[in-house]
This record gives sequence, structure tokens and C-alpha cells, in this order.
Amino acid sequence: MPSFSQNLQQLAPVDGLQRLSLLGSDGQTLAVFENAPGTQGSFRVYHHVAKKCGAIGVEAAQEALALFAEHTNDARLQPGKHPNIDRLFDIVERNLRFNVRCE
Repeated sequence: MPSFSQNLQQLAPVDGLQRLSLLGSDGQTLAVFENAPGTQGSFRVYHHVAKKCGAIGVEAAQEALALFAEHTNDARLQPGKHPNIDRLFDIVERNLRFNVRCE
């Protein structure tokens, strides 16, 4: 099974993008990911699955959890340590869907 860093190498570059916003059904911004050190990996994963699936729903969240690889298991064992992964668990468990805006 590939590691998170190996999975990131397979994703398209996100040069030129600064932020990704998750939007509620009313268009309100609920979360923002910056394309910056410390959050760039999450940014790339969320961007990849949103582009592929058109939004972040259950299917996209499940794919993202697979891409996070070893961090997904760590997040299951230590809730709160990886909030961007915890959000994906919530999307799957509650059947949520967020539109995405990239800038």
C-alpha cells in the first residue's frame, strides 16, 4: 500500500492556487485550506478529489481517506490530531456534500 508521500507524488501540481474553500449548500464558506507549508498535503488531496468528483461528498471523502494512507489510521486512533481527516470521516458518516471553490 503506498504511503501518503507516495500518493502525493501522483497528484497533479497545484501551482498558482492559493486556497480551497468548502462551501455549504447556502454558499457559505465552512472551511478553508491554504496552499502553504503545513497544509499543502491536505490542500492537494482535497483539490484532487474535488476536481475528480465535482464536490466533496461521500465518494470523494472515501478516496481522500485512501490517499491520506497511514495518516487515516492515525486519525482514527487519535481523534482531533488530524482535523482535515476527521472532516472526511464526518462527511462519510453523515452523508454530507460540500461544493468547492479554488482561488
